[in-house]
Amino acid sequence: MLQDTSKFFIEVGSFQHNKYGNIVCGDSVLMHKSIKENRTIAVMSDGLGSGVKANVLSTMTASMALNFRIRREPITRTAKTIMDTLPIDSVRNISYSTFTIVDIESDGNVKIVEYDNPSLILVRDNKIIKFQPEELIIESKLSKTNSDKRIIKLSNILLQKEDRLVFFSDGVTQSGIGNKNMPFGWGDGVNSFILDAIKENIDISARELSRKIVKQSDLNDILKPKDDTSCVVFYVREPRKLLICTGPPFTEEKDKYLAEIIRDYNGKKIVCGGTTSKIVSRELNREIIVDLNNVVASLPPSSKMEGIDLVTEGIITLGSLASILEEGTPKNLDQKGPHWDMFRLILDADIIDIVAGTKINIAHQDPTLPVELEIRRNVVKKLASLLEEKYMKTVKLKFI
Repeated sequence: MLQDTSKFFIEVGSFQHNKYGNIVCGDSVLMHKSIKENRTIAVMSDGLGSGVKANVLSTMTASMALNFRIRREPITRTAKTIMDTLPIDSVRNISYSTFTIVDIESDGNVKIVEYDNPSLILVRDNKIIKFQPEELIIESKLSKTNSDKRIIKLSNILLQKEDRLVFFSDGVTQSGIGNKNMPFGWGDGVNSFILDAIKENIDISARELSRKIVKQSDLNDILKPKDDTSCVVFYVREPRKLLICTGPPFTEEKDKYLAEIIRDYNGKKIVCGGTTSKIVSRELNREIIVDLNNVVASLPPSSKMEGIDLVTEGIITLGSLASILEEGTPKNLDQKGPHWDMFRLILDADIIDIVAGTKINIAHQDPTLPVELEIRRNVVKKLASLLEEKYMKTVKLKFI
């Protein structure tokens, strides 16, 4: 049982791929993390058909479901409102969009709502755990004279450490349909794939597991997906911590304090800035070695230092990192450069501690320098905001 939630972290990750030939995905995935409530919500919806029309249907459904759950509205009212609000398909005469809602409270209690998506999977102790949802009948209006009854599945689960929750659209289970080795699609074969992926890498992140499932679905369809494909994974585990230090302290008397923070930190460490790295090198008596194997045209090269996972230049690299964060997680994470190295470390972290020195660098005040060269304080505040709001990281910001 998750009695002391400070010892655990609930990671959530997702990955999607459009149907072959479509420029937008007909599935929608929305997430929300409440720091105050220590509560995480994820919604996945699959709109009828594919393309723009499906995207509109799924986005509308996911948005309503997420907002209702944030306000803790009764699930019966939530489901009925969604079904009554969606437009009616002119061909099939149904208002249609599937959805799965997962709402995890601070005590580890999970509320799950499923409508017409493949059944959610609970992985515990390297096994698929079966549970029996409660079925709830919702009557919705298709028109003024016609109504329809839909079955909603409700589940309550208490999570344990190392549990994983996995759910996906039917683009996963139906991938490969018609192939010689899976004439009826991947189906329950995805269960074995998930267990094998975890067995191969016991610490595989939620982000990477969801990515692997969707990528394998693409391979099942010979890299031409026959449907929009989405996967969401929750992973309950020890939190992964990352420290980002940038800028020298306001007074030289605090140089030793900065070095001690870095030395004693229990997690991965990034040092940004030439002056900052020199302070750490001096105080901890560790050599800085420039890494010429990871050079990109637009940024100064990174360096290596004992006990530090990444050493980079400061404000320019941080500005480039902010640009990547603003654009969202790309499908290709193998790009080169210190800013991409930082991005990958950030994606794998849960709790990010940012320590920013407040000593003014005169070079950053020169009006002839590029406008991107913002004052460090503003850059780190922007990074913290992006990491919290867009990537659902727990961020602690300290100025020294």
